[in-house]
Amino acid sequence: MSATADHAEERTNPAGRLGFQPGQVVQEIGFDDDVDQELREAIEEAVGTELVDEDYDDVADAVVLWFRDEDGDLTDALVDATAYIEEGGMILLLTPKTGRDGYVEPSDISEAATTAGLTASKSVSVGKDWSGSRLATPKAAKPKK
Repeated sequence: MSATADHAEERTNPAGRLGFQPGQVVQEIGFDDDVDQELREAIEEAVGTELVDEDYDDVADAVVLWFRDEDGDLTDALVDATAYIEEGGMILLLTPKTGRDGYVEPSDISEAATTAGLTASKSVSVGKDWSGSRLATPKAAKPKK
């Protein structure tokens, strides 16, 4: 595949735009009937394997967290999600878009991410009903010599 074809696919496949890479283990939390199946399939295609569920008992490279306003405390959900991933890993927080049931205010997302020790790198539209916030976990500090 040519470099231009790779770039075109990144633009059309939201999983590529979000930074998912082949070989990554991606854990999915908060799955329900309302999730965006096309996005799930795009992520699975990008990483080359199925998403693992909440019962996965090893460390993942990234977490996809579907979260709706009625799901409880977002800070707690983000802190819990960080326990499942490698240092420096990514959490893709997916929340319903404005006007949809379960909508979460951007200020609430920002506050919860900061409180959970995460850094928001970008927000993107990932489907008809969902917005994504790409959150990064802190990388481990390098030991001083």
